[in-house]
Amino acid sequence: MRRQLRPTDVKRLNRTWRRGTEHRIALILESVTGPFNVGSIFRSAAAFGVDTIWLAGNATPPTNPKAGKTALGTERLVTWHEPMPAVDAVKAAREDGYAVLAIELTSDAQPIFRADLGRDVCLVVGSEDHGCSPALLDAADGACYIPQVGRVGSFNVAVAAAMALAETRRQEWAALPDS
Repeated sequence: MRRQLRPTDVKRLNRTWRRGTEHRIALILESVTGPFNVGSIFRSAAAFGVDTIWLAGNATPPTNPKAGKTALGTERLVTWHEPMPAVDAVKAAREDGYAVLAIELTSDAQPIFRADLGRDVCLVVGSEDHGCSPALLDAADGACYIPQVGRVGSFNVAVAAAMALAETRRQEWAALPDS
């Protein structure tokens, strides 16, 4: 009979996946202003082991009460930096050893499943209305997009961030030997 895992079993399972995780992930949130989106991104970031989040432009900080309501305290588990200009955030990520990839529909973007995510990578998501700024796109090392087949033109920014984080870890874990 199938049963849900008990909290101790969940901790054991998560510890097993952590042992198979070598690469670092970071995020840049450029002008993501919706506090519920910010809170949701922080919660996903904590779940996928994101090391650092740089806030850029006029991004809402996780200290916003509405962001905190969605993050459920997970903002304490991820190092984050106060908002700065987007190009400065890209520079900081690069200086910390990350390749910077925007999650954005651009003329040269590749599908995310083909992007080289099996390394230390900083993923960038842009504002709810306009995506990433031209300055950030010029500063990034590349761009990738999440393929869609439906009739909607884009994902919610928090959903896109979670999907990109999941694909980044999936690529790393897919290379693990079967145990």
